[in-house]
Amino acid sequence: MDRFNRRDALKAGGVLGAFGALAIATPARAQPWTWSPQGSVAGSGAGIDPLGVWDPEADELVASLLDRGEVPAINGLLRTWTRNSQPLPAGLPPDLRDFMEYARQLPQWTDPGKLATAVDFNKKRGLYLGVLYGLASGMMSTVIPKEARAVYYSKGGHDLKDRISKTAKLGYDIGSGNAYGPDGQMVVTCVKTRLVHAAVRHLLPQSPHWVHSADEDIPISHNDIMVTWHSLPTTVMRHLTAWKVPIPAPESDAFLHSWQVAAHMLGVRDEYIPNSWDQADSQAAQVLDPIIAPTPEGAKLADRLLRLGTNLDLAILSKGILGAFTRFLLGDNIADGLAIAREPVWDPLLRFSWGPFIAVREGVLTIAPPTQEAYWLFDEFLRQFALWYLAELRMPISIELPTMNRDMSRPPR
Repeated sequence: MDRFNRRDALKAGGVLGAFGALAIATPARAQPWTWSPQGSVAGSGAGIDPLGVWDPEADELVASLLDRGEVPAINGLLRTWTRNSQPLPAGLPPDLRDFMEYARQLPQWTDPGKLATAVDFNKKRGLYLGVLYGLASGMMSTVIPKEARAVYYSKGGHDLKDRISKTAKLGYDIGSGNAYGPDGQMVVTCVKTRLVHAAVRHLLPQSPHWVHSADEDIPISHNDIMVTWHSLPTTVMRHLTAWKVPIPAPESDAFLHSWQVAAHMLGVRDEYIPNSWDQADSQAAQVLDPIIAPTPEGAKLADRLLRLGTNLDLAILSKGILGAFTRFLLGDNIADGLAIAREPVWDPLLRFSWGPFIAVREGVLTIAPPTQEAYWLFDEFLRQFALWYLAELRMPISIELPTMNRDMSRPPR
């Protein structure tokens, strides 16, 4: 018997019949999965391709909650759950409560000393991290085809600013002084995000727009989560290394550890979480680097992202300057694929002056008169971008489970 194709069934209108094929949907990879689980925090594993691994615990639960119509009430209750040590709200369905109590536990291999050192690293490198999370990682998400399509056609694609604020919250929470501690919020953010991922996995395959554009049957596999993961800490560390920012080894290891814990809390199996930066680079070379490509959906998201910074009264954050930084951070091929115009002033200024600027900021060079203006511009950009980044987080941000996909008949915000 030919394998039942879920996408063909949806195109034919057989949504209910197709639902049963979720368990046998088999994604394809251009090259065989070769990354060894011996390089993971687990140190071993079955070596199964993460393209075919999702989150059955969360997926079955959230699908049931959606089918039972309980999600709106659950979202109302979870708005009050904001701190890691806070008891779960009364009134949650028992099956959800049991899952969340289990999912909120830190892995046994968590190192509190490394997490404390990661706080010091985030404090010292906060300005760099804000720009890299926002532009390098944020804009990279628009050229990760699966992620771009998933965002564009899900509910988050309608109100992009709201979606970006919730994504920024992940970077903000992991960099806070007590991220995983009792008064922190990172555990809460991860558990809620894990539930959102499960909701999207249930809802997106019901969207005919996504079905006709996607090259997969089920979104947000463990592979996809690790692709996004590499667009964050791996990409950040690659840039800091390229900029020759001096980072003591304990701080570098601690920064990685904070993100290893995050991957576990998002539901990723430990056998897929790299145990070192070398292993992270090795895995990224297989799952992230080869798949970067523009898509129509990604180009539209990128254009909207570049316009977001202009909504604040911060003159230096024009679309052109944000585009120039994107081109500088991600390269000409990506920028051209996203139809980002070249900036005649900022493009060469960044190419020739950013390195000396970093060296001056890090105390390696003494500022010279010809570079003073560029130094001021770059420092002001970092400052204003940080203001914009933090402005998105001033109002309380509630990560909530969606109950529907994007309504493509309504104009985006």
